[in-house]
Amino acid sequence: MSQSVAEIRIQLPDGSTKTFDRPVTPAEVAASIGSGLAKAALAAKVNGNIVDLTHPITADTELEILTSKSPEALEVLRHSCTHLMAQAVKRLRRDAMLEDGPPTEEGFWYDIKTDPPLTPEDFPAIEKEMQKITKEALPIERKVLTREEARQLFEERGEKYKLDLIERIPEGDTISAYRQGEFIDLCRGPHVPHTGVFKAFKLLGVAGAYWKGDAANEQLCRVKGTAFPTRQELDAYLKMLEEAKRRDHRRLGRELELFMQHEWAPGEIFWLPKGNLMYKLLSRMMSDLCRDEGYGEVFTPLLFKSDLFEVSGHWEHFREDMFLFEDKDETRYALKPMNCPSHMLIFREKKRSYRELPLRIHDQGVIHRNEPSGTLSGLTRVRQFCQDDAHIFLAQEQIEKEITALIGLVKRVYALFGMDFAKVFLSTRPGSYLGEKETWDQAEQALANAIESNKLQCTINEGDGAFYGPKIDFIVRDCLGREWQTATIQLDYQLPARFGLRFINRDNEEEMPVVVHRAIFGSFERFFAILIEHYGGNFPTWLAPVQARVLTISEKHEEYANEVHRLLQDAGVRVDTDFSAEKIGAKIREGRMKRITWLLTVGEKEAASRSVSVRSQTEGDLGSVPLDDFLERISREKSAAF
Repeated sequence: MSQSVAEIRIQLPDGSTKTFDRPVTPAEVAASIGSGLAKAALAAKVNGNIVDLTHPITADTELEILTSKSPEALEVLRHSCTHLMAQAVKRLRRDAMLEDGPPTEEGFWYDIKTDPPLTPEDFPAIEKEMQKITKEALPIERKVLTREEARQLFEERGEKYKLDLIERIPEGDTISAYRQGEFIDLCRGPHVPHTGVFKAFKLLGVAGAYWKGDAANEQLCRVKGTAFPTRQELDAYLKMLEEAKRRDHRRLGRELELFMQHEWAPGEIFWLPKGNLMYKLLSRMMSDLCRDEGYGEVFTPLLFKSDLFEVSGHWEHFREDMFLFEDKDETRYALKPMNCPSHMLIFREKKRSYRELPLRIHDQGVIHRNEPSGTLSGLTRVRQFCQDDAHIFLAQEQIEKEITALIGLVKRVYALFGMDFAKVFLSTRPGSYLGEKETWDQAEQALANAIESNKLQCTINEGDGAFYGPKIDFIVRDCLGREWQTATIQLDYQLPARFGLRFINRDNEEEMPVVVHRAIFGSFERFFAILIEHYGGNFPTWLAPVQARVLTISEKHEEYANEVHRLLQDAGVRVDTDFSAEKIGAKIREGRMKRITWLLTVGEKEAASRSVSVRSQTEGDLGSVPLDDFLERISREKSAAF
């Protein structure tokens, strides 16, 4: 029998199909499968695109019904929760004007103008009103508008920010709004079917935000929150936030005397003795690793004439993020924002042969970037920093082997810190880029091949590549399950071309090298912040600034305590003492507060038996241990290598 002209076939994820003789919506398909699915449905995927449950299906389609168990549904839930919050605010503050409110990986936010500005003290009332709206189970309905209808609708509501957003919608794009009860908001969607689906949400904070992100414009308040399908998931997330607050690197940095900051040096770090020791240790370990892997380490100038960055393309694409100067002769200079242009000069300095490739150059020099003052935050967003930066010059046929080796190197480094890889991103050609599309396609394919051959879980990050080439970004997961972007591998055909780099190939002909930009830690400063929070200040023995402290019960035991201290020092352990007149309980509390890895108490019993009473910061009280046994253990743990 031939297929009816009006017949529509819906293919479901399990491979089965359902047939309808008329246009249908995902909600109707869900209902035809079962009442339980219809009730649980939050949104749908039609041919891979997430849509509302009321989206019309008029042709053969691949369909997936999204429920709270579907990962994609969480973003829809949080997006819809921005409207729930905005509706509650509008009920409580009729003068409130709404700007924009997107979902995020952690939750959502909405920029709002109201007088007086919202504060955390307003949250209980807002959350109470949100709960009331969920009980009303208001249908959430999409309405497509003409530009004039949209203008009229939001003019009547006095929403000037929405009118500005309407004017910025490109001609020909669909303009849509979503209504729930008396509330209506300009939005692309998609959204959940009604307000009754919200089970667990929480407002988390408020911050200042400028309209359109421009400090010259009026200030709005950005209300932040989160939502989850269940109360259990929300409670677990809030517990994680509390633990993250306890581990905040800014607080621990002060308490453990690792680093400090001052208003006279915004975005720059004062490394105190303990923090500087750890910083230099990580730097030296990375230098040793790079040396063993065939890198030559260099140190390059901080200040360059702007000509260098005009050649590299940074002047056109990165000038606003650079610190710029003029000398007495009015010659333009800039502090380098990255090392790659200077490494191009090193390669170009002499004639190169294919026998030198891959040529690996490593640089931990100081970098400056002119970050906006409002974005500066502890060690994670600074203006002066160093990277474990490297550039690898190689021939086209060497790319995949080198990228594979780099991926192995990244895994090897992060294994030492006990960090798992959550995923990798392949970031592709941005809107503003150097070079030709064909060259970019070639570079992107080379990285994709390396990712596939290494069996890495990959997400394509469209348009997020550097202006000179695509990149692989590694996402690691810390002990709290939080994800951080750290290592990066970037493939570059553009800078070698702009600097006219050449080597003599096997056929005795000139050939342009390809350049790999790579960093494993990334910024030392940011990576240091991640480590502080990952370990909560309880660093492993090899990384701890003070690995052991010898404590005396009384002054009568100082002779033996000094011997213990000397033996530890001779073994290369970073050790100090507390021979003060304080009671031993107070000394132990002080040592624990300072996160000393090993506390060794010495009294009459320990002196007589040549032992130490051992307390580990992570393992607790281990009791009396023979001194030689402890020396053997700490000697194994006092150092590490990648």
